[in-house]
Amino acid sequence: MQADDILLDVEDRMQKAVAKLKKELTGIRTGRANPGLVDSVKVSVYGSEMPLKQVATVACPEPTQIVIRPFDLGTLKDIEKAIIASDLGYTPNSDGRVVRINIPPLSTEVRKKMVARIKELTEEAKVAIRNVRRDGNKMTDAAEKNKEMSEDERDATKEEIQTLTKKYEDETTELAKNREKEVMEN
Repeated sequence: MQADDILLDVEDRMQKAVAKLKKELTGIRTGRANPGLVDSVKVSVYGSEMPLKQVATVACPEPTQIVIRPFDLGTLKDIEKAIIASDLGYTPNSDGRVVRINIPPLSTEVRKKMVARIKELTEEAKVAIRNVRRDGNKMTDAAEKNKEMSEDERDATKEEIQTLTKKYEDETTELAKNREKEVMEN
């Protein structure tokens, strides 16, 4: 395997680890309403499970409220059931046209738990990035052993892998820091 192929593979996999962290962090509640809070909700309509975004528009007109407007009013009750069944802890209110979810303010204790969860998710992402680094280094060593690259190329490739590792670990740290700040805001 060539050095460029190894580096492309390593960078791609590190980007995926960061993307996964971003997706997981959007599901963590902050003090304000966010459409991402209901992203995980699956609604049983038309004989199958569908993501909420495919059956309704989700908006946050106020910092403490999520408004869900179904494309088809016949799915309103299904959306309500899905939110209740989702274990998110929200109580949907319906007026016959839209579903409103009031987001209660977070207590300090809950905020601290959220920050701890953010730290856990960030550490998982960093471990994934380090595992990719390890795999990349193994591929580089194997390529050098199989005479596909020289020792100098191997060392340069490993340095680039380390640079990528640092870059993506810093990115995860920055994402976590920003999310923690949002969670701790009142």
